[in-house]
Amino acid sequence: MKMIYQVNDRPKFFQLLVFALQQLLAIMTATLVVPVIINGTDAFGAAAGSASMPMSPAAALVGAGVGTLIYVLFTKFKSPVFLGSSFSFIGSMTAAFAGATSAAAGYVGLLIGAAFAGLVYVIIAIIVKFAGVAWIDKLMPPAVIGSTVALIGLSLAGNAIGDISKGSIIAGAAPSSKLLTVLCGLITLLVTVISSTYGKKYGKLIPFIFGILAGYAACGIFTIFGYAFDVESLKLLNVDPFKALIADGVNVNTFLTFPDFTIANAVTGIKEINLSYIGTIAVAYVPVAFVVFAEHLADHKNISSIIEEDLLRDPGLHRTLLGDGVGSFAGALFGGCPNTTYGESVGCVAITKNASVYTIITAAIMAIVIAFVAPFVAFVNSIPSCVMGGVCMALYGFIAVSGLKMIQSVDLNQNKNLFVVSTILIAGVGGLTLQFGKITLTTVACALILGIIVNLIVKKAKDDDEDIVAVVEAPADADAE
Repeated sequence: MKMIYQVNDRPKFFQLLVFALQQLLAIMTATLVVPVIINGTDAFGAAAGSASMPMSPAAALVGAGVGTLIYVLFTKFKSPVFLGSSFSFIGSMTAAFAGATSAAAGYVGLLIGAAFAGLVYVIIAIIVKFAGVAWIDKLMPPAVIGSTVALIGLSLAGNAIGDISKGSIIAGAAPSSKLLTVLCGLITLLVTVISSTYGKKYGKLIPFIFGILAGYAACGIFTIFGYAFDVESLKLLNVDPFKALIADGVNVNTFLTFPDFTIANAVTGIKEINLSYIGTIAVAYVPVAFVVFAEHLADHKNISSIIEEDLLRDPGLHRTLLGDGVGSFAGALFGGCPNTTYGESVGCVAITKNASVYTIITAAIMAIVIAFVAPFVAFVNSIPSCVMGGVCMALYGFIAVSGLKMIQSVDLNQNKNLFVVSTILIAGVGGLTLQFGKITLTTVACALILGIIVNLIVKKAKDDDEDIVAVVEAPADADAE
């Protein structure tokens, strides 16, 4: 796939800002929703940092920005991927709060858990540094890794379709009209598609911004009619974030907000930590870190195929792991959530053909800055789910297609390859998960592990053509005797 901007290319300043904003919008919803899920409330149920919200979405955004900058440094500015809050650790973070004696101790638990996860990455990175990556290619050939990448996109399809059916969540309001939310989601998708395929050079580079603005405008029009005629189902935009912003008049708080950082809340809880609680955290985080390692491999195989540079060899898997692990811990210091490389970010690179690492760096800095800018936070909170669902239909679809492209080199006429691919896809699409106490092996992890096992069993089998030839020639040999 030919990139418009290669990894080391630097767009002009104002273009760079727009490209970075697009990258940020692509990953923002998922990054913000992780702390929202932990809090057990919707994004608009309380202001970030209030007593009723133990985790701050704005702080998670800062953590994602900091983690990404660290990742870029460790990867020697060669890997154009954004890090965001990891969904895989949601159960682990919930366990950290559930096992704590107080909220402050729970914050400490989040940091200890992130440190455990980072330590797993560091240990694996050391092993890779000395053992190399050849064993990974043998363990996970294109049939395994391509199917897994495709599955990552397919497994997210339900999220995109679920979002496209929803408007903004307004407390006490009637649900938005599903017909209208789907319409606005499709407007977002179609404008994104048209911008990417028919747009001029820079139109192709920022299709998501055009799509989001078009979808947001469509939702805004319906919302105006909703308020004009007092029809709740037409109110697709949630204006509550803007109302809360100006409730106290125009002052410094109208323009600036200060995220509730995890490290600040954890200080008073250190004295409550004991070995039993640390053990609970270790059991909750360490196994999940190995699962996320598998997803880390898949993401980097995917972005490598897109930019046509093998990142597992240069800068090296050990560096991407260190960047991910250290970045996760650093991000958790601010937002409490361990980070991970984002498929949405990879999809954005693929669709826009912009692999400039400077775009990623600028997006990371922008994420940190805007977390303190109240109007922008309010705008992001007001974007309806259906608009982001339309964007994600394209993003997740490109992830799936990227995986299928990896399988193109695999001979699926051979049963040994066909069984590997089919096992991963069916296990994944079917939603196979395994629960071990508080530890959950995700669908992607289960499918990948099962695919590796099947591949190890069948990889030494002869090609089907050899067996057919042997069967056909056997009678002739017998007659000759």
